[in-house]
Amino acid sequence: MSSNTDVSLSSYDEDEGSKLIRKAREAPFVPIGMAGFAAIVAYGLYKLKSRGNTKMSVHLIHMRVAAQGFVVGAMTLGMGYSMYQEFWAKRKP
Repeated sequence: MSSNTDVSLSSYDEDEGSKLIRKAREAPFVPIGMAGFAAIVAYGLYKLKSRGNTKMSVHLIHMRVAAQGFVVGAMTLGMGYSMYQEFWAKRKP
């Protein structure tokens, strides 16, 4: 076995904060999706006591569907944004 010491470790040199900021600049809708997911989960937990006659399982299913829908929507918008940046925004020579 040979040991290759020429491996680039540039991704290991940055700390978590700068890595998160770099990734957020590359894909801006990922943090938006994460924040929306957290907000919907927090709202669901807040409304858990005042759900009325709704069963617990139905309430949790509705909150799960809402959170997943927000994340899928954010991913779709992010895909559209990246396609716009790649195909239409760069065509002006």
